[in-house]
Amino acid sequence: MRRLTPGLAAKLAIDVIVGGLICGPLAFLLKLDWVLGHFYEAAIVYTALSVAALIALEFIFRLPWRAWRTSGTNDLVHLFKTLFFYGLLLSSIMFLMPPALKVPRSVPVIHDLLAFLALGGVRLASRLSYEKVPSASSRQVRPKRVLIVGAGEAGVMIAREMMRHPEAGLSPVGLLDDDPSKRRSFFLGLPVLGAIDDLPDVVPEKKVEEVLIAIPSAEGALVRRIVALAIQADVPYRIVPGVYEVLSGAVSISHIREVGVADLLGREQVTLDTEAITRFLKDKRVLVTGAGGSIGTEIVRQVCGFAPARVLLLGRGENSLFEAENSVMTDFPGVPYDTVVADVRDREKMDKVLGSFRPQVIFHAAAHKHVPMMEKNPDQAVLNNIGGTMVMTELALEHGVERFVNVSTDKAVNPASVMGATKRVAEMVVREAASGVKEGRSFVSVRFGNVLGSRGSVIPLFKEQIRRGGPITVTHPDMKRYFMTIPEAAQLVLQAAAMDSNGTVYVLDMGKPIRIRDLAEDLIRLSGLEPYEDIDIVYTGLRPGEKLFEEILTAEEGTRATAHSKIFFAGQDEIGEDFHRLLGQVLKAATLNDRDGIFRALKQLVPAFRSEGTMSEGVPAFDKGKPR
Repeated sequence: MRRLTPGLAAKLAIDVIVGGLICGPLAFLLKLDWVLGHFYEAAIVYTALSVAALIALEFIFRLPWRAWRTSGTNDLVHLFKTLFFYGLLLSSIMFLMPPALKVPRSVPVIHDLLAFLALGGVRLASRLSYEKVPSASSRQVRPKRVLIVGAGEAGVMIAREMMRHPEAGLSPVGLLDDDPSKRRSFFLGLPVLGAIDDLPDVVPEKKVEEVLIAIPSAEGALVRRIVALAIQADVPYRIVPGVYEVLSGAVSISHIREVGVADLLGREQVTLDTEAITRFLKDKRVLVTGAGGSIGTEIVRQVCGFAPARVLLLGRGENSLFEAENSVMTDFPGVPYDTVVADVRDREKMDKVLGSFRPQVIFHAAAHKHVPMMEKNPDQAVLNNIGGTMVMTELALEHGVERFVNVSTDKAVNPASVMGATKRVAEMVVREAASGVKEGRSFVSVRFGNVLGSRGSVIPLFKEQIRRGGPITVTHPDMKRYFMTIPEAAQLVLQAAAMDSNGTVYVLDMGKPIRIRDLAEDLIRLSGLEPYEDIDIVYTGLRPGEKLFEEILTAEEGTRATAHSKIFFAGQDEIGEDFHRLLGQVLKAATLNDRDGIFRALKQLVPAFRSEGTMSEGVPAFDKGKPR
């Protein structure tokens, strides 16, 4: 049991004085019309015994250890349970007292009710004083008038936080909500001023200086709508974190941030089976290749949250590995780790690494991913994406790795690029290796689309173009891509890896595809500018290997549901008898930098591969430059 600090002792003393020494005699006085008479001695003995009983229950139910200044419904229920047993003890005291010290029957009941009201009142007073009394520094700050959009739990919580912390300089003036049942209602004394569409009228009427979006589960369309209304009203806007960031459900002023592109996508919360993930990661040695990349770094972070025995960060770029290493040191100081600068294509080096580290789980995220660049350098795409995966799977089999997880991409489906074709072959390499694992072990691939903010993706590029004053370059006005956040992608990779299936290609639910033009327009508006007025958007045409639309599944694969709502099985296409011969051909061609040989071999390995020169077939024509 925690020791009784001075603060806890003070709370115990207040409860005993108020609930026992004051409420006990007061119950007698109320019963006897304020005249004790011959009940004087009985009242003294009863009060002494009731104080002893209250002290015992305070420790049994740990009342002093519950915070008063943040008391809520749960604390009130806990107090009620404690005083229910207190009432039973008081009644027992009444019956056990000798006849000479007889206590009126209703005194324990009156005493218990008075104690509940008094002790509850003490806690309410403590909370009100905490929430209402401003500090000396806060009185010098003129608070900013804030309109909260969303009268749900998050909106009320953030309003309460603003009232508790006036030093933050934020003062809520009211709420907006589309729920008709909340109209003309009050929350914490704040009125619901109308529906969300009333925002442009409410802002000047209430002299609002900032709009706060407090709907953590809001879909992207709703966030986009609120942002547009705030822009129309010419008022700044911010947002409370979404469900990915505040998993505990707590919302505080420190969580308020600027609206980001991820908010406009508004993807649903990922619910993880943490028990399954814990079972295969806790106390295990985990190796992550490509650990310096966006996905690799986030996989490392997610893995560290499940108490592995040790984590090995492996990659080629020392600067990115250094940043990933710092992230582990700062956020997970209790997790042992090692960092190795190495190339997954170097079999001798990787053999020594696996022999020394003896990993039980491998996440293989090392890959070349830039489509146009790999079109110009197909030899490197083959050697890294296919050759590196072959080295890792072969060594994983030799060293008895329990789980091997290959991070793949939607560009592996009906590939129109060398990068996509090599990733499709890498999936086949993993499936072929899976046939050689022992029972209870698994080699799988996880396929998903683009991740927001990953290194080299469109979001950082667009932000830099906006910073320079534009224009933003988009390849085609109708181009669409699937997007998810980096943490969501990494979490689902871990979840898929936790499933007991071998040789499987898992497909993540990417939601609805997003038009790149819409993404560019949203980023411009989030920067406080207007598309086509402040920042132009120009169209440059599809680059080699690019498609207008990325599929997650091939038509012949189909899909089957798994136990997780956002993860699916991809059907298995056949791996031909000449698979190993063709692998040898494509690797030899890559070693010789034989471009034509690479394309021929890839076409034989992946018949759906549309090689260079066919990628633009069926693409609608449009004029480059500004939209008409």
